[in-house]
Amino acid sequence: MKRELETLEQIIGYTFKNKHLLTQAMTHSSYANEKKLGKLGSNERLEFLGDAVLELISSDYLYEKFPQIPEGELTKKRASLVCEPSLAYCAREFGLPRHLLLGKGEDMTGGRHRDSIISDATEALLGAVYLDGGFASAKEFVLKFILNDMEHKQLFYDSKTILQEIVQENGSQPVEYLLVKEEGPDHNKNFSVDALVNGKVMGSGSGHTKKAAEQAAAYQAIRKMKQ
Repeated sequence: MKRELETLEQIIGYTFKNKHLLTQAMTHSSYANEKKLGKLGSNERLEFLGDAVLELISSDYLYEKFPQIPEGELTKKRASLVCEPSLAYCAREFGLPRHLLLGKGEDMTGGRHRDSIISDATEALLGAVYLDGGFASAKEFVLKFILNDMEHKQLFYDSKTILQEIVQENGSQPVEYLLVKEEGPDHNKNFSVDALVNGKVMGSGSGHTKKAAEQAAAYQAIRKMKQ
């Protein structure tokens, strides 16, 4: 476990002075219950803190980056960048899920792939970095792993909305999503979906939820239509 967490430090480019904070950030409540660590042994308090830190850093960043955008649009932008699937996507990119400490049951039923668990742990990790290294270290983490490649991420997470807008502008029928395939056990399903515009398949995508598969299909459709 110690070596695993050292690897995580190397990946994020931050070395903790207080190693316990890092361990706690990766500790899901199922693991805390299993190991009898008590209510305060999990990452939930750190997640609470990290959520607030993330909101401040992302708000500050968007305020500076987009001086011409009104408050309502900034709020929408921030929501799409720090929503649960977006944070889980960011965390998977730098390999956070394999460092999670989960109870045996949670792990066996696919907890390591669950967006909610991964995004909560990402916020907890940010909270831990903030407590250990202050605001500057927390900001560096957010800019490096969460607000990087922003246009791609926003397109991916707002893809269903964006595709609908493109289709409406062209006077086409509403986008249809067709479930093509569903496989795997209940706790670790994989869905394959086609996005149809005027009855024609414009994009295909897969994911652990129907919604994720639809977003992926919409993203592929946008790319095809923009070409």
